Parts: sequence; C-alpha cells; structure tokens
Amino acid sequence: MSDIRLLDHEETRARLGELAEVLSDCVTGGASVGFMAPYGPADALPFWEGVAAAVGEDATLLFAAERAGRIVGTVQVGIRQMPNQPHRADVKKLLVMESERGRGLARALMTAAETEAARRGKTVLVLDTATGSPAETVYEKLGWQRAGVIPDYALYPDGSYCATTFFYKRIGEGA
Repeated sequence: MSDIRLLDHEETRARLGELAEVLSDCVTGGASVGFMAPYGPADALPFWEGVAAAVGEDATLLFAAERAGRIVGTVQVGIRQMPNQPHRADVKKLLVMESERGRGLARALMTAAETEAARRGKTVLVLDTATGSPAETVYEKLGWQRAGVIPDYALYPDGSYCATTFFYKRIGEGA
C-alpha cells in the first residue's frame, strides 16, 4: 500500500536524500528527465535543493509516493506562471523507482497533482515526455491529449537523441 502526500518546504528539505535516490534510480534506468549518466544520488541533491526552494516560494507543488515510509515516486506541478497564464500549470518530473513500477503509483501521483492544481484554480496542465516511453502510454490512459512531437528535442542519459511528445489536459472548470 502506498501513500501519496503533498510535501511542504521543511519536509522536502528533510527528505532530500530519499528524493535524490528516486531521481538517480530513474536516470540510471535510462529515463530522459534532464540528466546525463552516470548520475548518482549525490549528483541529484542540487536539483532537489532547487525544488525545495521552489516549494518554499509556493512556485512548485511536490507530491511524494511512499511505501513503507520511504519515498518511491514523485511528481511536481509548477504553479507559478507568467501574468497572462494564471490558469495554467506545468507537470514536471513524474518519477517512479523501477522496483515500484506497475503498482499504480504514476496514476495516483498524477491524480493527486491534477486534483490539487484544480483546487488552486488551474484549468490547463501541460507536460512533456520522451516519445515512445512507457510514460507516454500512462498519460494517454489518464486522458491527456497529445499536442505534438519534436524530434531530437533532448538526450537520453547515454547521450543518444530523444524525441519529445508534448501533452495537455483540461481540468477543473476548464475540463
């Protein structure tokens, strides 16, 4: 059984090590989430320190999936937008440790993120993911709409090129 929770600034800072393990596990497994191999937990700490700061500034929401008291998955929602986009938010870094995949954690994390974003008045969410990745199928099953694909948009951790698919979803009053 897993628990999905919205972390505040203090808890995010207190659990940087666990968060770093999740990100390192995903990058080591080949996920194109912005980082290059080799990538260990120590490499991930600066990223999570930045996320913690954004959580403290109420610019980002950070949801964590826990199993047996340990963080095994996360997703972020960037809620601070430009003045002409107060209704929009960016879903970022849906991460689930390889050992925990196939247990519904991605769905649970995304449901929590969408629900809280709608509660905060967001009506359009956007995200991007590696084209052909398992995440692409997850988003389609959750009702996200494909907006398009950009070839060679990013790199996989091994340095090979990665096409990226962009998705959006209307939520709350905009659904």
